Amino acid sequence: MRILAVGAGGVGSAAAAIAARRTFFDLFVIADYDLARAEKAAAADERFVPAKVDASSAAAVEELCREHGITHVFNAVDPRFVMPVFEGAAAAGAHYLDMAMSLSRPHPTDPYRQTGVKLGDEQFAAAPGWERDGRLALVGIGVEPGLSDIFARYAAEHLFDRIDEIGVRDGANLVVEGYDFAPSFSVWTTIEECLNPPVIFSKERGWHTTEPFAEPEIFDFPGGIGPVECVHVEHEEVLLIPRWVEAGKVTFKYGLGAEFIGVLKTLRKLGLDRTEPVRVKGVEVSPRDVVAAVLPDPATLGDRMTGKTCAGTWVKGTGKDGKPREVYLYHLVDNEWSMREYGAQAVVWQTAVNPVVALELLATGVWAGAGVLGPEAFDPVPFLDLLTAYGSPWDLQER
Repeated sequence: MRILAVGAGGVGSAAAAIAARRTFFDLFVIADYDLARAEKAAAADERFVPAKVDASSAAAVEELCREHGITHVFNAVDPRFVMPVFEGAAAAGAHYLDMAMSLSRPHPTDPYRQTGVKLGDEQFAAAPGWERDGRLALVGIGVEPGLSDIFARYAAEHLFDRIDEIGVRDGANLVVEGYDFAPSFSVWTTIEECLNPPVIFSKERGWHTTEPFAEPEIFDFPGGIGPVECVHVEHEEVLLIPRWVEAGKVTFKYGLGAEFIGVLKTLRKLGLDRTEPVRVKGVEVSPRDVVAAVLPDPATLGDRMTGKTCAGTWVKGTGKDGKPREVYLYHLVDNEWSMREYGAQAVVWQTAVNPVVALELLATGVWAGAGVLGPEAFDPVPFLDLLTAYGSPWDLQER
């Protein structure tokens, strides 16, 4: 296996550190617009090669793939670059993995009830070509989406006869010393998913939308995190899980906190969430890019961060014994552990480990497929077993 990782930011660098301890690949090219960042990420292992790439150019991705004989492209950049990286991999005849899918566009007249262009629609539209060519695009294989979707498939196969509701719930008690406001993940992506109309799936209505931050609920997270208020956020699981797992309802809610929500609402009110460039003193600049530029890089916050992050899937329905059952399948990462073991803060490490596990399953032939497929399309047991073998076990809590 010859891998091209596009993006040497927090997740791309963490993925390189994780992969460096494994033997399933021959070459790992890590590419970034900032060559120095790629060189730093590639320094850990002789199988790693740094490169410069423009992720907005499918042609540049294709050229880099051909130069190095790449078999698998791993997309570790912001979702605005999904389509050029996806198309570049296709043009080069490589397989493809990502952790976030092609961007949505709200319904033009009724955005808080009806979907417009949904997350991943552009990629799924290309599925026949990928299937015809015998190539796999494994989409949404981070932690959320990714591991959360695998939990849903595992619950459907091994724990439940009927699923009434699947609710992905994400919460943390992370604290960043010295900052009043410092998101632990890509600021650009956080603004995108939190301010877009959240999607809900139900058997009665199919996919539909609601207002951002709707239906707050208190969810009690394990691992000492405790109760956290969670709200609806746009996320890929709601668009992926119903394609492969039968459930009465699917939702995603994120533990943001009142302060975080207030900041996001202010950004929207001021127009600072916009991606379209505006002219400032003769220079074209995107307001959202400015916000991202003035906030700290999440990848650099690990040594100032304490606490744990939890990603998981809450499932309710009828168990295999015919009785009502409610479980939370989850994965916890302690920032102290991830920094000590890998030099990566907890949120980016938790995201990065899952595509590396998936790449190893593909390299060994345990997972195989063609077309545009989500994590739910594969056997969840080998993935969960290998994740545990990587030293980061998952768990299940009866509720």
